[in-house]
Amino acid sequence: MGSARVSVVDELVERVDDQDRVLGVVSRRRAVREGWPHRVAATVCRDERGRILVHRRSARLSRFPGLHEVVVGGAVGVGESYEQAAARELAEELGIHVLPRLLFTFLNRGGLSPHWLGVHEAVVPDAVVPDPDEVAWYGWLTGPELRSALLKWCFTPDSHEAFGRYLAHRTARS
Repeated sequence: MGSARVSVVDELVERVDDQDRVLGVVSRRRAVREGWPHRVAATVCRDERGRILVHRRSARLSRFPGLHEVVVGGAVGVGESYEQAAARELAEELGIHVLPRLLFTFLNRGGLSPHWLGVHEAVVPDAVVPDPDEVAWYGWLTGPELRSALLKWCFTPDSHEAFGRYLAHRTARS
């Protein structure tokens, strides 16, 4: 595993500046508390039919328990690339081993604290084996189903912006 873990709820991350350049190593808890940017990797998971995986976070998680997410992800560990962190998170949270493709990064000022969010895409198998400590529920939604869910369900702060930018990126590529 590429990231150094301080405890179950904290980990070491690279503090970065507004240009995503490394300034040093800090605990994620301190980065959030101080409002220091750090890196987070997130992956939009699609199946072969184009449906998007949506999940509800476990109620046991310290950050955004019980909220839905359109992306699977977490903090980028010290010395990890965005892609390595995204692949590690997919393995930890969904039990799948794929190499997601980094699409873009942006400085996200929403959520608990500012962070550079590396948004990836991966085509994954329909059958995933979620870690119950991370994922309480998951489902595969079509585009119209997801647009409806985004209006009705409670999602993490990153979900709306990351998915909106993901859709804009896909549209621009077409």
